[in-house]
Amino acid sequence: MNLVLRSDKICKRVIVENTNTEILKSVDLEIFQDEFVAIMGASGSGKSTLLGILAGVDSEYEGNVNVLGKDIKDLDDDQLTQFRNKNIGIIFQAFNLLPDINIIENVKVPLYFSNNKLSGNEKAKELLRMVGLEGKEKLFPRQLSGGEQQRVAIARALVNSPSVVFADEPTGALDKVNGEMIIKLLKEGREKKNMTIVMVTHDYSLATQADRTICIEDGKIINKKE
Repeated sequence: MNLVLRSDKICKRVIVENTNTEILKSVDLEIFQDEFVAIMGASGSGKSTLLGILAGVDSEYEGNVNVLGKDIKDLDDDQLTQFRNKNIGIIFQAFNLLPDINIIENVKVPLYFSNNKLSGNEKAKELLRMVGLEGKEKLFPRQLSGGEQQRVAIARALVNSPSVVFADEPTGALDKVNGEMIIKLLKEGREKKNMTIVMVTHDYSLATQADRTICIEDGKIINKKE
């Protein structure tokens, strides 16, 4: 299998009340093409911080992250933005939708920074249909429930057919039925689009649906379960 993502000795430190606190402690990972990997740990274990670093959102860390053959620390801000837009989809736990545009325009946002503008409207409509929001394209985020906003965020993450999708608790705001639908959608993306999926969760039932589970505790990987 082709190596898609590798981290070498990732460390993350922050200053809390004049104390240097180590959130991640020399984390090494390898993730391969088409894998669905769950990163599991309790609240405060460092799993979401690790996801942000791997996705290129957080650049304040020690060590190296290589994604699709690129050491992302070697990229300047513009290069990193373009690289992420072309290759990476991110499902944020906090949704991060733009409040002043409707949901179909929110889904299309990544297309404005790529060469995929053509047919973008139809692609966005199809993804909204797939996440169960057909007919709500013109609504604004404030008119949706938290679960519906999460589904919009998922559609936006997939609109550019990214090579790697990073998902931070992607079903956290969803009921069981919609949560299962989203996991099914991610799996279909992996099978049809050769996407690699890296999902952070504290839910063991979700982690069991991944190919492999990586457990993190107190900023360290404690085991790697097949």
